[in-house]
Amino acid sequence: MEKGGSNEEPLLLKREEEEEDDEVNQLPFTASSFIAEGDIDRIRGLGDFTREFLVESKKLWFLAGPAIFTSICQYSLGAITQTFAGHVGTLQLAAVSIENSVIAGFSFGVMLGMGSALETLCGQAFGAGQLDMLGIYMQRSWVILNTTALVLTILYIFATPFLKLIGQADSIAEAAGTFAVWMIPQLYAYAMNFPIAKFLQSQSKMMVMAAISAVALVLHTVFSWLLMLKLGWGLVGAAVVLNVSWWFIVVAQLVYIFSGTCGRAWSGFSLKAFQNLWSFVRLSLASAVMLCLEVWYFMALILFAGYLKNPELSVDALSICMNILGWAVMVAIGANAATSVRVSNELGAGHPRTAKFSVVVVVVTSFLIGAILSIILLITRKQYPSLFTSSEDVKKLVYELTPLLATSITINNVQPVLSGVAIGAGWQAVVAYVNIACYYIFGIPLGLILGYKVNLGVKGIWYGMLSGTVLQTLVLFWITYRTNWNKEASKAEDRIREWGGEPTDEVSGNDEVSGNDVEK
Repeated sequence: MEKGGSNEEPLLLKREEEEEDDEVNQLPFTASSFIAEGDIDRIRGLGDFTREFLVESKKLWFLAGPAIFTSICQYSLGAITQTFAGHVGTLQLAAVSIENSVIAGFSFGVMLGMGSALETLCGQAFGAGQLDMLGIYMQRSWVILNTTALVLTILYIFATPFLKLIGQADSIAEAAGTFAVWMIPQLYAYAMNFPIAKFLQSQSKMMVMAAISAVALVLHTVFSWLLMLKLGWGLVGAAVVLNVSWWFIVVAQLVYIFSGTCGRAWSGFSLKAFQNLWSFVRLSLASAVMLCLEVWYFMALILFAGYLKNPELSVDALSICMNILGWAVMVAIGANAATSVRVSNELGAGHPRTAKFSVVVVVVTSFLIGAILSIILLITRKQYPSLFTSSEDVKKLVYELTPLLATSITINNVQPVLSGVAIGAGWQAVVAYVNIACYYIFGIPLGLILGYKVNLGVKGIWYGMLSGTVLQTLVLFWITYRTNWNKEASKAEDRIREWGGEPTDEVSGNDEVSGNDVEK
């Protein structure tokens, strides 16, 4: 990312720059220019902006719509299991909830984060027409994620002592620990599914993923009821159905890929999957750190609330708010996936202006969606808490927290989109450092000071942590604004060529670009 002002590329072009830009557009696509035919023209007025906005919006929603639906379906698998577990017994509900949020939740974040490295690589390779590399990238990710799953298996096996160590009651820890051992197959389903998802997303094959997830959700609901309640299998039934549901998604997607529907993108298994593994590991780890730091940030909010003077009230109210925020974030996650695909495809194709304009469109769209959801919450702030609780004290606190919730929804609808830009461009390591600084060095300490020292309670903790999110969003805005998108297209081509097995210095005459620096 170039920070110099001379390298900025404004959306609106000054008249004296037009002739020079026209000359650039005449150039063929080369390693030095990285501006290919098919890139959008400069935006010279409101009419151009409106026209291109509508065109780009159609492309984004073609991807985002199915991606949002897929995220909701897969998110709902665990939620439905918890719902049926609540009808089995309170201990069973606690066991499923703890395993789902602590053990599986941690593993989900790690696997999703590491799998998101493929959003950068597959997206850019697809945009550049290097379709034969997509399958190889997916296989490399399988190798890395399944190796990671082997390490995480230790957490599942020793879940009981771990849960006791962090203060869970013995009965809950033992039940959740037993359930965690039964859920080990799900861990390896994660390791297979996330690379497959990114492989398909990069080719804009979102509808297939949505259809498979919808079928899985319906079957999961029916068989959860049958095994857990009707046949009385309890937690054993929950484990069987949840494992089978995730592996159904994996196998169905593999059947689709192996059937030849992806063309050159899948040409069979290859030993090339074991090449350049270290560079791939670095990008995967950066992706995992970046996303996990975001996922765990608001989980910490509930944890800190548990140490306040009235922890039960604070945790109950926050849990309601976090559930609503979680569903709202599903929209942002879909937009994140769509943004990653659009940016990486366009950079890989040598279309820097289209990539930049795609960022503008999705940020504006996501902000408007977040604002609409926030307004609905503010209007119904006296009514909606009754859907979740009958406690008047909890309703009152949720009512007081609603403005914070509304603000969080608006910001968290934009922030993941900017993270999607980072993934599409391959900036994971940079954003990981930004997250550490904004969230854990600034946001959490400020929240603890406001919550405990200033005695603002749960609202103080949330104020501080929300401030960290605002700061992180502003930093990502600044990085995105200062980015030289022509150079990012150059880096995308350099990365594709290098990781395709060709030496970087033989394919690019631009000494300023280092293909080896995958964090760029």
